[in-house]
This record gives sequence, C-alpha cells and structure tokens, in this order.
Amino acid sequence: MAMMALKAVRASACHPNAFRVSSRTGFSSLRFVTPRAVSSPARCTILPRTAKRHLQTQVFWLPPLMFVGLLGSLWIWKCMMMVVFQNKIIYMPGLPPNARRERIEDYARQCGDISWQARRIRAADGTDLAVCMTDVACDGSKAGASSLAAGRGLATPVYILYFQGNASSLPPRLQDLSWVLRALQRSSQPAHYTMVCLSYRGYWTSRGRPSEKGINLDAQAALRFVGQIHAEAYGEDAPKPLIIFWGQSIGSGVATNLAAWEKCPSSLKPGALVLETPFTSIRAMLLALYPPKWVPYRYLWPFLRNHLDSMKNLEMIAARRGDTTGEPYIALVEGGRDELVPAEHGAQLQQRCVELGLLVEKKTVQGAFHNDVMFRAEGRKAVAEAIERAVVARAQVRKKA
Repeated sequence: MAMMALKAVRASACHPNAFRVSSRTGFSSLRFVTPRAVSSPARCTILPRTAKRHLQTQVFWLPPLMFVGLLGSLWIWKCMMMVVFQNKIIYMPGLPPNARRERIEDYARQCGDISWQARRIRAADGTDLAVCMTDVACDGSKAGASSLAAGRGLATPVYILYFQGNASSLPPRLQDLSWVLRALQRSSQPAHYTMVCLSYRGYWTSRGRPSEKGINLDAQAALRFVGQIHAEAYGEDAPKPLIIFWGQSIGSGVATNLAAWEKCPSSLKPGALVLETPFTSIRAMLLALYPPKWVPYRYLWPFLRNHLDSMKNLEMIAARRGDTTGEPYIALVEGGRDELVPAEHGAQLQQRCVELGLLVEKKTVQGAFHNDVMFRAEGRKAVAEAIERAVVARAQVRKKA
C-alpha cells in the first residue's frame, strides 16, 4: 500500500492533469482527465495569423508614408531656401554672365551725340558705388549741349535720377536713355537736363551685396550727389531744381522708397515720378507669381526682408506733400503684354493716387512685355512726354512766382 501511495504522489507531481480521489476506505487513487482543446490550440493558431496580418499592414503603409514625408521635407526645405536666399532671388546682378564687365565705351556708338561718363560715390555705410551721368541742354529751339552756358539763367535745372531693374547693368541701358534725352532736347520748353543713373550695390562695378535696406542707402547717396552737383553748377543762389525719379520694375519701388524718405531735404523732393512697369509690392508679386493656394511660397510674406511697397509709399508721399502745386506728378508706364506684373497692379496704383489726391497719368505700351517698354518707340516717347510735362508744370509755377 505504501508503494502504491508513493507512485500516486510521483504521478501527480509529474503529470499536470492527474488529481487524487479519496475513497471511503481511506486510500487515494489517481485519475487522468483529458483536457479540453479550447484555449491552448486557439492560441497556437490565432496569434501567429494576427502577427502576420499586422506586419503586412505596416509594409503596405510604409511606401506612401515615405513618399509623403519626402515630399513634405522638400516642401519645407525649398521654403527655407526662398526665405534665406531671397536677396539672391530678387536681385540678379550677375545676369547676363558678362553684366559686371560691361563698359560705357562699348555702347558709345549707339548713344550717338550723348556722352556718358562714370563717377564714383559712397553710401552712408561706406559702400563704394558707380553712377553714370550726362547732361544736355534745351533752349526751346532744338538746341544742344553747346547752349548750356547761355541758357542756364533761364532754363529750368532738371535732374533725372534713374533706378534700373533687378538684372543686368547700366551700360546696355544707356542707348535707350539717350533716345529719351535727345527727344527732350527737341522740346519747346527751355531746360538743362542732367541724368544720373545709379548702379546698386553689387551691380556693375559697385561694391557690396544688394538688399532693399542697402539699396535705399544707395538711392539716398545718389540724391545727395545730385544736390552736390547742383550746388557746384549754380552756386549759392542756385534755383530750386526739378528732381525726377525714374524707376523701372524694382526700380519703381526704389523710387517710391526714396520719395517717401522722411529725411529727404526739402530742396531735393521729387517733382515727378516716372514708374516704368511698376508693381504694388513684393508681397503682391508673390501672390501673382504663385496663384495656387496649395503652393507654399505665397504664404512666406511674413518672412520678407524686401518689401518695395509702393502702395504704402504713396500714402507717405501724399501725407508729406507740403504745397498745392500738384507735385509730385506721377506717370505710370506699363507694358500691354507684361508677362510678370499683372495689369491690375498699374490700375491699383493709379486708383490709389486718385484717392490720395496725387496727380497721376497711366500709359500702356501696346504689345510690350515687361522688359520691352524702352525697346519700343511708343514706350520711349511716353517717358519723354511725362518728363516734359513735369518740366512745363514747374516752369509755369516759376512764372507765377
């Protein structure tokens, strides 16, 4: 009996399904129960299938997630590049590749009898800048530069400060500017014209790197240079000159920035602004160049360091207008087929001038693209007529005085 009990204990210890049954006689016996095949077989079959299905789901979503992540990364990267390198995108002094090696002498033949010379000036921050300048005289009878000495006493001193677009350099533009000056020489209104063309920092032979803040300093230096040469030419009793700002494309924004300059000397305030292919602001150009709402660049305006906001500048110009002579007169010259600046920009600038009480006139050169206005006789004529109108208006004011 002892041996049977020992075997039962060993069996119950070794077999997990054995349990002891006690009889009335006091002896216990082992019975073996076959377990139900419910839980453990289910685990063996279901768990591996679940893991496999979960793994297949992860593999299915991996390529789309990688593609979306890559696309988002490129999107953010390009946005960052546009913000960081916006000066490189807006200002392109190296285009075309030979722009910085151009010479005035290479275009002397196309300029005809208009002789240009290069001068050097310095901005307030010490940046060395290049300017091109020339002067012609008109005594009202197709007079040339030889009548300068005789006509200075009666002729209106007119200074045209020219601001170029965002690419190339000054020498290739001189032939078109010379055409305008020759047209002004044939005017019936006696005047002595001096044109000063500013080469922004980083452009042509000017030093430095372009930015709106730096170019504003350049424009202010050019205006002070105009005041200097006027004082040298006419002495202490110099008559008040007629200052005309002429800007093309981004140069229009530079011109309005300078006209709205709060520290501008009263004797050098512009009497007229000629804005060639102007736009309202850099922010508005972002919306025009990238119209789809899903394109991120249109939403980068809070990060702009360059604004060239002519709409805002017009408000400041109107607020600082100190007399009732109607100055400054504003001429808008736009291309009929401008592929960059929408026609709405010129219309908005014109409407804003009307609302502010500024004398404004808008002319459209039919068939002209953004950079074609001065290549067409109609465009050059429109600019010359705008300048002549400002000269006539100033002469009438002088007569009344």
